Amino acid sequence: MPRPFDRPDAFARSEPRMGLVRAGGCAATGAAMSTADAEAQGANARAIAFILAGVFFISINDMLIKLLSGDYPLHQMVFVRSAIGICVSLVILRYEGGLAMLRTATPGLHLVRALLIVMANMTFFAALAVMPLGAATALFFVAPLFITLLAIPVLGEKVGRHRMTAILIGLLGVAVMMAPGVDWGGIARWSLLLPVAAALCYAGMQVLTRKLGAQSAASAMAVYIQTTFILVSLAFFLVAGDGRFSEGLESDSLVFLLRAWVWPPLADWWKFGLLGLLAGGVGYALSQAYRIGNAATVASYEYTGLPIAILWGWVIFGEVPSLPMLAGTALIAGAGLYVFARERARARPLAASRPQRRS
Repeated sequence: MPRPFDRPDAFARSEPRMGLVRAGGCAATGAAMSTADAEAQGANARAIAFILAGVFFISINDMLIKLLSGDYPLHQMVFVRSAIGICVSLVILRYEGGLAMLRTATPGLHLVRALLIVMANMTFFAALAVMPLGAATALFFVAPLFITLLAIPVLGEKVGRHRMTAILIGLLGVAVMMAPGVDWGGIARWSLLLPVAAALCYAGMQVLTRKLGAQSAASAMAVYIQTTFILVSLAFFLVAGDGRFSEGLESDSLVFLLRAWVWPPLADWWKFGLLGLLAGGVGYALSQAYRIGNAATVASYEYTGLPIAILWGWVIFGEVPSLPMLAGTALIAGAGLYVFARERARARPLAASRPQRRS
């Protein structure tokens, strides 16, 4: 019995069928690609929702801390918000997989990262005691530029002239805001460096994360961070909780760091409670955003925090931004957004795939 292809017309008859198989395969592949694209778009949309929620929570958190900075020490507020925040994080952790999610192969890395975040928070919050909310927030947003710079020696990344130009423009924005002729209402010039130091600590944490490649669930990372906040604030209390180191100090930032603990009146309890809830919400929302979304895309939405901070400063504290502040803010924000746009276009974001913003 002849085999099918022994007949001269057999291949001709079979070709259309083979064509249909190939066409069907392409259709199936196209459908799979469409599904994958749709899933990626859906994940990015959810990530953007998380980042917007997280940025809004941060803005309220910063506003509340500035509001309370004249009456309470920073380490007391950090302790209360973190004690409540870790409870919120543990509840979320319970639904994400339980305490087993806390196990990690890189505990030392998480400790260093957490300490850098704590330092970023402490220096930024100390700035809030003396600076306009919008100005402090704008100066903190040089962090993406620092991340790009630190990635050169630490990660061996190549940064082209476009991003390097953007970095210089962003730093020019910092210089415009800190120029000698700018009126800061008697604020000590060194205080203006506090949010910049916070940005540098944050950037160091990001680059360290990229270098060592830590991966954890969003809720687990929030628990690590809140635990570190609690331990550091307790250390501050044991050393300076009686306020003896704040006596005779003229700097409001240092007094804010070292003031004695005060039992809050009933009218302020809700503010401390809200700080704690926000701490848990911020830690989870930002970690989740970067976990499921494209890092460069998600990070660009953090800049929505700038107009919100300026708005809170105007509405709550009567802070009217000066022209140099607005110009510097525009330069910093524009440079940061350009860096993210370049990284997205190159599909090689320098920022960590799962950063942990101030929380």
